[in-house]
Amino acid sequence: MNTTLYLFDLLKIILPALIVAGSVFLLIRQYLEKEQQRRLIELRLQSTKEVLPVRLQAYERVILLLERITPNNLLVRLNSAGQSASEFHRLLLQEVRAEYDHNLSQQLYMSPDAWEQVRQAKEHILGLINQAYQGINTPQQARGTELAKRILEGLMADEADPTAQAISAVKREATGLF
Repeated sequence: MNTTLYLFDLLKIILPALIVAGSVFLLIRQYLEKEQQRRLIELRLQSTKEVLPVRLQAYERVILLLERITPNNLLVRLNSAGQSASEFHRLLLQEVRAEYDHNLSQQLYMSPDAWEQVRQAKEHILGLINQAYQGINTPQQARGTELAKRILEGLMADEADPTAQAISAVKREATGLF
C-alpha cells in the first residue's frame, strides 16, 4: 500500500510536469514555425526589392529592342541612300540580328511565352526583309531605296504587326508585376 501511495504521489508530480512540458514544447514549436514564416516573407520582400528594378529594366530594354527593329524605325535610322539593295539588305539583317543578340540576356527576366513573342517578331522582320529583297527583279542593280519601298509595302500587306503584338505581350507581363 505504501508503494501505491508513493506511485500515486509520483504521478501527481509527473503528470502536471508532462502537461506543462508538452504545452511549452507546442508553444515553442509554433513560435519557431511563425518565425520561419516571417523570415521567409522578409527574404521574399528583400528579393523583390532587388529583382523588381532589374526585371523592369529588362522589359524596358526588350521594348526598346522591338521598337528599334520595327521596319519603320529601322528604315529611318539606317539611311538607304547611296547603297545598293544588296548592301542595304545585308545592313538591315545585320542590324536586326545585332539588336537581338545584344538583348538576349533579357530573356532571363521574362516568361518563355513573352520571349517567344519577341523571337517571333524578330524572325518575322527578318523574313519580311528577305522576302522584299527576293521580290526585287535585279537586286544587284537596284538601289537601297527600292528595297526600303518593298519592305514598307510588305509591312502594309501584313494583317498584324508582329512587333506590336510582342510589345503588347511584354507590357501585359510587366503590368502583372504590380
